[in-house]
Amino acid sequence: MDLKEEAVLGEHIDQHWYYQSKAQMLASHLEPSVKKVLDVGAGSGWFSRWLINRQLASNATLVDPGYDREHRESLGTGKSLNFKRDIESSDADIVLFMDVLEHVDDDVGLLKEYIAKTKPGTKFFITVPAFKFLWSAHDDFLEHRRRYTISSLEKAIVSAGATPQNMHYYFGSIFPAAALVRLWQRGRKADHSDMKPAHPVVNWILRKVCALERSWMRFNRIGGLSVVCMCQR
Repeated sequence: MDLKEEAVLGEHIDQHWYYQSKAQMLASHLEPSVKKVLDVGAGSGWFSRWLINRQLASNATLVDPGYDREHRESLGTGKSLNFKRDIESSDADIVLFMDVLEHVDDDVGLLKEYIAKTKPGTKFFITVPAFKFLWSAHDDFLEHRRRYTISSLEKAIVSAGATPQNMHYYFGSIFPAAALVRLWQRGRKADHSDMKPAHPVVNWILRKVCALERSWMRFNRIGGLSVVCMCQR
């Protein structure tokens, strides 16, 4: 979760087509047995909060070295968000890396670190931005190190010691239009993110388009704005 994007969207983030669509995509991959979430590089913890508020998880530990302090936030009836700068181990059912690996110099090293901190059989859910040719001022502004393809992410995951179980692209339905915009804007000054509040009609249309895409996204190994992987330790 990128805090720069959250700052741009402000109160609009909870209804924004991009975050709602990505959260729904995440939910479609989760098993009913998921109770405990470990959210790495979580920022504000938006995705974990979304899961808990919809009874898709019971509690989440959010890890981010940028937190000013460690604390616990109760969400009622035994549900909570636990904000940590670091952890030694975790008994989570699933570990989230939601647009995190592209921010670090050593993506394999970070994955290895958290694989070592979890129990055998733990699932990892990873999303990263797709395709180097889409690199733009948006990536510079968010301080990305790289963009991925399915094959390059798979290589990193296997090198870290995990087994990919399902990999695909997402936001493929809007990929051609988004790619044209990115290429047209190439050379723009890196002073802001492409993410911004959308007109309600546009927001509704894009949410519907992305919802339809979820019916076939698992078969999409051709193209999209994000690479998605469910893997297991």
